Amino acid sequence: MRAKLVLGNWKMNGGVASAEALLAAVREGAAGLAGVQVGVCPPFPYLGLAAARLSGSRVTWGAQDVCEHDDGAFTGGVSARMLADLGCTHVLVGHSERRTLFGDTDEVVVRKAARVLAAGLVPVVCVGETRTERESGATEAVLARQVDAVCAMLAPAGERCVLAYEPVWAIGTGLTATPQQAQDAHAFIRSRLAAGGVAAAPRLQLLYGGSVKPSNAAELFSRPDVDGGLIGGASLVAADFLAILGAAAHRG
Repeated sequence: MRAKLVLGNWKMNGGVASAEALLAAVREGAAGLAGVQVGVCPPFPYLGLAAARLSGSRVTWGAQDVCEHDDGAFTGGVSARMLADLGCTHVLVGHSERRTLFGDTDEVVVRKAARVLAAGLVPVVCVGETRTERESGATEAVLARQVDAVCAMLAPAGERCVLAYEPVWAIGTGLTATPQQAQDAHAFIRSRLAAGGVAAAPRLQLLYGGSVKPSNAAELFSRPDVDGGLIGGASLVAADFLAILGAAAHRG
């Protein structure tokens, strides 16, 4: 049985004081939750703070992105090796905001994920369709293209990868895929991974991301191929994030 995993993506939010308070609340609130793996992905400047405040707890920390290069003259870049030095466990790659706002192509996403794997960390590869693509019936075609791009890299990686289905139309909009829509997309992704030669496909954790809230988390997490969530806005509110963790623990 796959363990439930919930990651909080803080995006570009917060300051030192608010980060301190949120980390303390999540550390304390997650201490008694069994059956769910918990992690937070703060902005780069607060990863050291996360490491200091979460070390020794059951809450891990990860990064929101990574440079596709190991080192060198890449001003502003952060390498996977640096993230490993800070004790990160997971790294988001291919988030829709990186794809749409910063131009990350499928090829760039693959190179970033490969760097993360080489550093001994777990890439969280994000995939998903826009509203226009869904309404035109292109959801599976878009997911197939994005998943196929990483299959060759993931085939030898075993279970050292997570995929996150995040329908772009449901991110920060208040819209949420229905539990059945989420299940259908997750089942398609898992079958596509298997068809692409990823033997570990039945064991890979697939997360849902897109306006997950305490009110809908339990129903989403009850679906057989939904193994947890990549939580955006709700991860910035300790009570909401902990309620989502509780829903995942109950389903774990």
